[in-house]
Amino acid sequence: MDTAAQASTNEVDRRLTIVADENMPLLEAFFASIGHIVKLPGRRITRQDLLKHKADILLVRSITPVNQALLEGTSVSFVGSATVGTDHIDTDWLEQAGIPFANSPGCNASAVVEYVLSAMTVVLDERDKAFADVSVGVIGCGHVGGMLADILEELECTVVRCDPPLHDAQQEAQQALTAKGRDDGRAPSQPVYEPMAKALECDFITLHVPLIKEGPYKTLRLLDADMLANLQSHQTLINTSRGQIIDQAALKKRLQRVDELFAVLDVFENEPNIDHELMMLCRLATPHIAGHSLDGKGMATAQVYEALSHTLGLPVRHKLGQFLPEPPLRKMNFSRDADPQWALHTAIRACYDIRGDYNKLRHGRYLPEEQRGEYFDKLRSNYRIRRSFSRVKVGLKGGRSVLQDYLEAVGFRID
Repeated sequence: MDTAAQASTNEVDRRLTIVADENMPLLEAFFASIGHIVKLPGRRITRQDLLKHKADILLVRSITPVNQALLEGTSVSFVGSATVGTDHIDTDWLEQAGIPFANSPGCNASAVVEYVLSAMTVVLDERDKAFADVSVGVIGCGHVGGMLADILEELECTVVRCDPPLHDAQQEAQQALTAKGRDDGRAPSQPVYEPMAKALECDFITLHVPLIKEGPYKTLRLLDADMLANLQSHQTLINTSRGQIIDQAALKKRLQRVDELFAVLDVFENEPNIDHELMMLCRLATPHIAGHSLDGKGMATAQVYEALSHTLGLPVRHKLGQFLPEPPLRKMNFSRDADPQWALHTAIRACYDIRGDYNKLRHGRYLPEEQRGEYFDKLRSNYRIRRSFSRVKVGLKGGRSVLQDYLEAVGFRID
């Protein structure tokens, strides 16, 4: 079915049926004017559901596999995923079937960056260090990793950027320019992408890569048993990408050594039925919520709405700002004498303190094993309202200071 053909003079000829993940935020606000919305649990959306409801549009998040088995023979003519990643979507089959697809690249970049910064403040406090004292290997420098690397440099961290595809492209560009007589093929404004071995030597190693299961840039088990075994006690490994990026069995074995290697995991293999023994070995662990700020999730919905509107030939009538509530924390103040590192850590954790999510996930260990997966999903579906740093004003007295530079770097507005 050609979705565009369903639009006439920029209006839909009939009410479309939209089957959507029930946890996709602001569904009614954005999509009620387009069609009738049927909300279903994301893990339980089946082909029978799509046939029963005669679905025209399918809207999902990361927990719904979308492929030929789900869609073939249904009336679905548009698929939207309110996610950055697409490893749950068979995009090749959708293209072959002529079904338009849209996702939300970059929608949760700020939220994931804020998650990593919160985790870092906890570890830095425990190790009695400041941002300027540590090195950070950022593996994967797309929307999230690139933003994080830029911010960490402004916080005076030593940053090692690692992105094999970008590194190879940079090398090819250097070779081409050198062949034309340039001594240095890299433009001064471009970042340098280092080999992974160098990133793995840093105090913090943070992963921001898509899950790619095969090919020259495969990321499945990107950190293998040998790499994990060689991590040192002063290091901290952070993963907000996908659980399969790391060899979890090898990580578990490494963490069972009695030393101070820290792991911060937001993602696990076999979610929601995660390895609770591994979770308990982590310094911090959370239920796949790194990108779950209301601003980030709302942006994902807005991007899918805009893509669907364009596909249907409809005007984009709604913007995210129309629907966001006031943030629970609107302003905080620091005196000119506040210690910059203390104030920065305090401001970050006032907006988002990762330890709250860690403590909630740990409570799952008291449940019978058969109930833990449901508990993991409930933590995600009932997640509290969390707002972006950019929604908070910080009052500072006096002239410009190091603290102001730090606060602006991580996204706060200075009043």
